Amino acid sequence: MEGNPTGGCIAVLNAGSSSVKFALYEAGDNGALLFRGQVEQLGLAPRMKVVDARGETVTRRKWTNEQLDHRRATEEILKLGRELLAGRPVLGIGHRVVHGGMRFDAPARIDGEVLKYLGTLVPLAPLHQPHNLAPIEAIAEAAPQMPQVACFDTAFHRSQTALAGNFALPRELTDAGVRRYGFHGLSYDYIVAHLAETMPVLARSRLIIAHLGNGASLCAVDEGKSVASTMGFTALDGLMMGTRTGALDPGVLLYLMMERRMSAKNIEDLLYRKSGLLGVSGISSDMRTLRQSPEPEAAEAIALFVYRIVREIGSMAAALGGVDGLVFTAGIGENDPATRSEVAAGCRWLGLTLDEERNRRGETRIHAEGSRLTAWVVPTDEERMIARYTGRILATAPGSTLRPAVL
Repeated sequence: MEGNPTGGCIAVLNAGSSSVKFALYEAGDNGALLFRGQVEQLGLAPRMKVVDARGETVTRRKWTNEQLDHRRATEEILKLGRELLAGRPVLGIGHRVVHGGMRFDAPARIDGEVLKYLGTLVPLAPLHQPHNLAPIEAIAEAAPQMPQVACFDTAFHRSQTALAGNFALPRELTDAGVRRYGFHGLSYDYIVAHLAETMPVLARSRLIIAHLGNGASLCAVDEGKSVASTMGFTALDGLMMGTRTGALDPGVLLYLMMERRMSAKNIEDLLYRKSGLLGVSGISSDMRTLRQSPEPEAAEAIALFVYRIVREIGSMAAALGGVDGLVFTAGIGENDPATRSEVAAGCRWLGLTLDEERNRRGETRIHAEGSRLTAWVVPTDEERMIARYTGRILATAPGSTLRPAVL
């Protein structure tokens, strides 16, 4: 184990719909990564992989005769954490929580009242919030002495104006919380913080950050603050994604219900799990697989994905009143030069000229000399952002003594 073996550390859990990612960091804003891993394919064929700070595999495990849900996966992660830490104290555990509603515009220490409120938000994020809360509840039972902190994907976007957040619906619905929230906030928050440290002039400019992965969105950022986002009331809105539709005419839903007699559950399954790259291609939701496929449907799916990104970049540029930089991040944004090149080609009207060789190599700066719009590739790290916030919250909470605990 790297670092001071007697020092405290911060644990992070990032629960998705079918996985639980986790990481252990030394305490401090830039504390060294100790271990990182995930339990994936929950409900199917669960498997765990953990690597150390050098990327070397520490352990692998599969479950073949039992089905793990998020709660049991968390119990397995706690068990492994005790082995890896060998008695080293933990200061607290930070969690990614998709929805903080209108109440939270910053991370918060979790207590019974906070947990109860977060439970009321499940109807706003039914496919994410329950999975986010399950590990919190499991840890509260297994290690009640352990401080826990919730870090919200919606919090970064609370800087947006009411005008940017409102739908054209009756005020009663708006007051009840039917509004645009925006998501992927922890990723955007990390990118902004990283740029502030490494390229402060760029960080203060008008940016469009493209979080392109299985879940995809754009965020318009000015002076480090969210101005607009493609995701809205749910993480279903905006860009086409791996299996999600993105923006859709509401009339389609009426048609599906009234003419196709589809139930709400079937429509939910269609919009979240059977559409996007997977639905259009009929092949895969994975961009790597589609890039390698000779089928015309694969090319069509990619073309639609890029087209939607380019159209929404125009929307974000309008919200900003102009744009100075375009930042690519997340799985596709960081690793697929072809998508970056195709998006850049659609942004020539904004003055973007790509340096194709830099882009191919995946360098940080990928725009050509003389390009009016700059373009960048910046890897995101949601888990590190959660660790930072967790340490800060626990250190500054009123009456906090930061007593280390053992998992």
